[in-house]
Amino acid sequence: MSLLDDIKKPVEKEIAQFEDFFTRTLKSDVPLLKIILNYIFRRKGKQMRPLLVFLTARLNGTVSESTYIAATLIELLHTASLVHDDVVDDASERRGVLSINALWNSKIAVLVGDYMLAQGLLVSVDKNRFDMLEIVSEAVKSMSEGELLQLQKARKLNMKEDDYFRIISSKTAALIAACTACGATSATGDPDVIQLMKELGENIGIAFQIKDDLLDYEGNGLTGKAAGNDIKERKITLPLIHALEKSPASERRHILNIVKGRKKTKAEINEVIKFVVENGGMDYAENKMNQYRDKAFAILDSYPDSDVKDSLKKFISYTTSRNN
Repeated sequence: MSLLDDIKKPVEKEIAQFEDFFTRTLKSDVPLLKIILNYIFRRKGKQMRPLLVFLTARLNGTVSESTYIAATLIELLHTASLVHDDVVDDASERRGVLSINALWNSKIAVLVGDYMLAQGLLVSVDKNRFDMLEIVSEAVKSMSEGELLQLQKARKLNMKEDDYFRIISSKTAALIAACTACGATSATGDPDVIQLMKELGENIGIAFQIKDDLLDYEGNGLTGKAAGNDIKERKITLPLIHALEKSPASERRHILNIVKGRKKTKAEINEVIKFVVENGGMDYAENKMNQYRDKAFAILDSYPDSDVKDSLKKFISYTTSRNN
């Protein structure tokens, strides 16, 4: 049994039922849309976000129809954001599989993403779950703002640590926080509990993104993208930010000139990676990641012991120790 299967154990029946619920939600009479949606279903990922929804619902009560609505809403939003991200990034692949915009075109990809987002909103409206709709709408707004801020900073290459945390809080942590907040909302109406679960998701999301950015410098070939891909795309993340802040001005200019370049050789990318490692960027980012991981653990420690609490702790450990 894999670690992820072990984490799913307390809600494995609910996760299995969710797949049917989710598939039924996305039915269309438009032939092209049916083909594309089927393609998306076949390449679905680990379903980490629905899993978080079900676990936080169980942590705070019981799984109900509202939990399935929450998980569906979140998964539709997440999938729509990935489709749109591939268009924004002009990406032809995602984890080794052709993107929607590569197989069809960007216009079709944008429309499919819009359809999925709209369908998610309709699911919540149909069941009068305006509380969940508000949580997810705030996440969509935050993700859009984070993406725009990242594009602005990437253009000028003037990213500071505060900018970095603002971006990942908006882009990644906002969606994870929506998972945990919606999961709690499906099980309880207590605003303090829902806020606490939102904070849990924010800490998990920030730790998750820092780990993603660390993996880009580790080059184990398992992340679905080549080592140094962020450098190729002129993305300045926490390991590089810290290394730049700790280096002399002349060396900082040299490294930034490499990152600014439109085309970089393998030797140049390796030089940047070596610079980050030697200037403590990896260790610093890992320490920051562990701080957010430990904040999430502390929130869970306020709950009595249970199989669900244990699974959530394993989930957090998995996100910060994974190799892909």
